[in-house]
Amino acid sequence: MTTSFNAIQMQQTTIAPTSQPLAFKQGQVFHGTIKQLYPDQTAEIQVGNQKMIAKLEVPLKAGDAHFFQVTGTSPQTELKVVTGPMGQEVSSSQQINQLLDSMNLPKTTEMQQVLAHFIKAQIPISKEQLIQAEMWMKALPEGVTKMDALQALQKMVELKMPMLQDIFQALISGQKTSGMTAIMDNFSQLLAKDSVLQDNVKQNLLQQVSAIAKPFEAETGALMLAKSIQLLTNNAVPANERLQALNILKEAGILPQQATLQNWSMLNEAKSVAQGPLQQAGQVIQAILTTNPENKAQLTEQLKTWTANQSLLTNEQKQQLNQLIDRFNQLPANKQTVEIFAKQMQEQLVKAFAQNTPERLFTQDANGLSVKEHLLSLFKQAVTPPLHNEALMRNLVKTSMEAPQPMIQRMLTEADAHVQNSMDSKAMEHALKTVLKSLGISYEAALSSKSADLQTIAHQLKPQLHTLLQETQITPQLKEAAELLMTRMNGMQLASGENGHQHQLVMQVPLELFGKKMDATLQWNGRMKEDGKIDANYARVLFYLQMQSMKETVIDMQVQNRIVTVTVFNEQSAIIPLAEPLKAALKIGLAEKNYQLSGVFFKQFEKAQLEKTTPVVQQQEENSGVDFRI
Repeated sequence: MTTSFNAIQMQQTTIAPTSQPLAFKQGQVFHGTIKQLYPDQTAEIQVGNQKMIAKLEVPLKAGDAHFFQVTGTSPQTELKVVTGPMGQEVSSSQQINQLLDSMNLPKTTEMQQVLAHFIKAQIPISKEQLIQAEMWMKALPEGVTKMDALQALQKMVELKMPMLQDIFQALISGQKTSGMTAIMDNFSQLLAKDSVLQDNVKQNLLQQVSAIAKPFEAETGALMLAKSIQLLTNNAVPANERLQALNILKEAGILPQQATLQNWSMLNEAKSVAQGPLQQAGQVIQAILTTNPENKAQLTEQLKTWTANQSLLTNEQKQQLNQLIDRFNQLPANKQTVEIFAKQMQEQLVKAFAQNTPERLFTQDANGLSVKEHLLSLFKQAVTPPLHNEALMRNLVKTSMEAPQPMIQRMLTEADAHVQNSMDSKAMEHALKTVLKSLGISYEAALSSKSADLQTIAHQLKPQLHTLLQETQITPQLKEAAELLMTRMNGMQLASGENGHQHQLVMQVPLELFGKKMDATLQWNGRMKEDGKIDANYARVLFYLQMQSMKETVIDMQVQNRIVTVTVFNEQSAIIPLAEPLKAALKIGLAEKNYQLSGVFFKQFEKAQLEKTTPVVQQQEENSGVDFRI
């Protein structure tokens, strides 16, 4: 069964009250109370918690409640009274029936439900919108509740969205908190079996689907790269094992086919480096090779600055590099000494980054570069054609899996085990970012950025789905699966957005962690500051979790003036002592980000408030003991 987080969403407290002025469109109907009468048939009317001044077609009495219809908006709002005075003795169903009679609308169950919802929410709605809403309510897809549909309709009217079925379906889809993994699986299975699509279109899509399904695969590849390099740089290792490591890197496209055990680390011809501070390790070597001998002092200063700022190197490694730089500085600057120095620097950097890869797997330096990116930059210019770093690492894993040699299989097993044992908050952050980036949900916004990497954007899943749906050679089954996936992604964007200073972000992430598949959805509510940036002092984050051991869990995190309160809803009292030792780590982690932990509270579900909710993270594989500790 697929439901939404609306049951939780409806009980949220407002972070910062907003008073958006009422904006009416001609033809809309709403319920209001006359508060004050003015000359020339003008009156003050209260709609919900807001007031407005409008011109009435007929004189009315202060204190009476009516249904009004907007007949004009310029130069001032003009209203027509649709029903007579609504006293307390008139039931809500009688009010609705009177309104339907006066508007000549059918008294179907669906029409009454839609109208009752909008009356309760105090939101104006037009006759045309009511007719369209009733049609959709009569033909809801399987698994969609009427409350889900009403919430989607409310959002469409509130945000003045076109009343189009695609938008309605996307909004319903965006409210769901499960099913994303199943949709992805169905699409990938149909794609893998497809024999009609062009091979390049199919392969690009399969590559991106794989990147989403295996968010840590590139890290496994980075460990394979590091292990292979350590073998190649260790002359004590038997030649046949070094040869196996060399061949696996050649097959993966990391080293050129002509590479041998003697010359595998040799660089191609020198290439000029763009002006500015050095970043990748490969740029350091190229800067050495292309330097003018007269600028040796300037180069050594530049190299020492880069070394000092490189957080992915240990202090001992920095000291060794500085000693090498000092020796070069004392020698006469000629072509021979420059080439020898470049070769020595490259060897030192290759060994250092390969050695540090296991401990700094999910760490980035000040330029946002990882260890694997520095390592690859030292060989990148030898790769033809040039491939994206992530794709290279994934290709290395694929090549290793297909390799018959026991040594390669053992290295791969050890790499997989190390990644699993490295799971922490940084690893989870990395997984979420990898999947969201690979999905490309908001790629349209990224295109407007001046610094947009068009090649990277083009390889994301959503733009590729757009291209796929334009294909004439596509089976109906694959097209339907692609449209369903596209609808879910569009729904996330539509469910997210701004309302005055308020900002809501909804993210659904299909995760697969070491064979365990799950849907992860996060709903973040916050406010915007006057400069248009997110106010980090106030927020509310909701997670739903469904795990094998802890069962259904809801985590509600509220931030007020940088004071954080966490409430965990769960039926099992046994988790309370298990959580106690983790509170200290949470407190320290928040303090590092300048947040103060107020407390962590455990409560049982309040069925009346949380009924019909679906977990946001749903583990689909069997497990025992602790599910995930992050």
